[in-house]
Parts: sequence; structure tokens; C-alpha cells
Amino acid sequence: MKLSIVVPVYNMAADGKLNYCMDSLLAQTIRDFEIIAVDDCSTDNSYEILRQYEKKHPDIVKAVHSPKNKKQGGARNIGIALAKGEWIGFIDSDDWIAPNMYEKLIGKAEETGADVVGCDYHLVHEHSMALGKIVHNNTKEQTGVLDEEKYKLLMRKPGSMVIKVYKKSVIDEHNLHFPEEIFYEDNCAAPIWMLHFKHFEWIEEPLYYYYQFEGSTVHHISEQKCEDRLTAAMMLVNECKKYGFYEKYHTELEDRFTELYYVNTLFTYMVGVKRIRMAFLRKMADGMKREFPAFRENPYYGQKYDAEQKKLINLHMKSPVLFVVYYKALQTYRRIRYGK
Repeated sequence: MKLSIVVPVYNMAADGKLNYCMDSLLAQTIRDFEIIAVDDCSTDNSYEILRQYEKKHPDIVKAVHSPKNKKQGGARNIGIALAKGEWIGFIDSDDWIAPNMYEKLIGKAEETGADVVGCDYHLVHEHSMALGKIVHNNTKEQTGVLDEEKYKLLMRKPGSMVIKVYKKSVIDEHNLHFPEEIFYEDNCAAPIWMLHFKHFEWIEEPLYYYYQFEGSTVHHISEQKCEDRLTAAMMLVNECKKYGFYEKYHTELEDRFTELYYVNTLFTYMVGVKRIRMAFLRKMADGMKREFPAFRENPYYGQKYDAEQKKLINLHMKSPVLFVVYYKALQTYRRIRYGK
């Protein structure tokens, strides 16, 4: 079989979201593929919808029900274990793809000898094939036969996993998998996976439709989700140690960890969580001091963050209490001064 498409599903029955996703997969122009749709203990009728697709397309669709809610990473792992394709791709069940996406990605792989191929995506707010805001997910500097410099670029910015196809034999050889039972599992898996492949190609064309709606994970920030970000970042460090990448890509790992574990989580937490807890803020600061105490000396750090961000980070590392007082005063000033 040429391709396995793994679709983790959780409560996507409403508004035809799951149907739109599945229909876009069935419309693929590539031949000889399977769709493994894994229901992650949905509380709506998502699994029943998947069973209907399986009944109508028994040679293509496999509807699988996970006995336990393992979140997206766990559902993907179930799909990987069942996949029979030479290539494997992942799609989120509230997104959809262009009819020729997988034909183009695998065609590029066969043309170049690549073992992983990606593309760009659209940001969209409605179910249609109309073009949305285009996001270039990788760069030309990252592509080709991978060497140490390209791996460094991919450690820092691996790109989304749902806009790529991966050679299944590489996944099996290295027992690649996703973290389970947490959100943001890609934060760990994406760079680790890319470090195991040998040749990466990228099609500079948006073939994936990334649907943004009010129920999306990115629109609902909670302390638990921030906690999951910390967990995913720590898992990334541990996986790098396990596979022998820690020393070789230490500078890039430190940069990636600083972004995922600390900076993104810190400011997301302050903006999105209603009840700020000092214990959580101290936990973030302590984690940075423990894992990468000299992170502010990293050469990427000076380039990536502006003066105000650095000031807030310095204050937080010194005292989470003073950081919160200053942050809230700054937000109040901005609302008064700029009306925002």
C-alpha cells in the first residue's frame, strides 16, 4: 500500500466538521491509500459517523475506537501501529486538504529520493476550498540531504507535522511515536522526528487547510494546557538525551526549550488564564534555572526577543511577584493610553 492517513478524532461531529475532513481525504487523487480514523473516546457521535464512512468505503476507511482517552498523540500512536502504507501522513479532524496534496507530496519524494516531504498551509475560518492566509511552514535552507547545519535549523523550527508525509520504514526503524495524554504533543515529536530522517523536501504551495474556530485548542488556554506545554518541552529534552542529540544540538535545543517551555508559556499564561498562580510562575522559572540556567546567553536569544520581552523575562526570573505587579501595571497603562 502506498499511503496511510491517520486521523485522530475527538468530538468533531458538530457543524459537519468531521464530514468535511473525511470527504477531503476520500477525494484524494492518489491511489492505493487507507484512512485510519481513531476515535479518542468522543462523547458525541463522532465514532458513529466514522463507522458510516467505514461501511460505505470498507476498502479505504478503518474506524477505530480507542478504549481510553489518550488525546491526539495517543490516537496517532494507535494509527501508526495499524498503518500498512509505505508512507504515513497525519491530519487533524477539524482540518482538510487539497485533493492533490498527497499525490504531490509523495510525487516529490519519489522524484528526489526524500524520506519526508512537507508543504505550506492556509489559515481559514470557514469550510470551503477558498484560499486563506498562507503560512510558509519550512524554508529552502532546511531542505535537501540533511546535514548538521540543516538539522540545527530543523531542531529550532521543525514545522507542523500535519503538512508532511513520512517514510514509514524510518518510523518503524527508530520506534518513533507521540507523547500521550497531553496537549501540544507535536512540541516534542516534531523536532525529534526530523532528526531521524535523511532527506527533507518542501513544496512551496499551500495544500493543507488549517481551520481556526472558537473551539480550537489554541483559543482556549488553561493552566492544564500550559502545564502540558512544560511536560512536552521536558519530554523533548529527555528524548534528545535518549537518542544522543543532547550535546550535538545543545544550543538549538536550549533555544527551542526556552521558547516552548518558558517564553511562549509565560506570556500565554498571563494573557489566557484568569486566575494567576504564583506557584506555577515559580515552577516555570525554576525549570529554566534547572535545565538551562544560562539560556539568556544563548546566541539565538538576543535575536529572537525584543527589549520589552527581555525586561519582563529578567523580572520574572528575579521575582515572579514583581513580574506580575509590573505586568499588570503595564497592561493597565496600555488600556488607558492606547485603548487596548
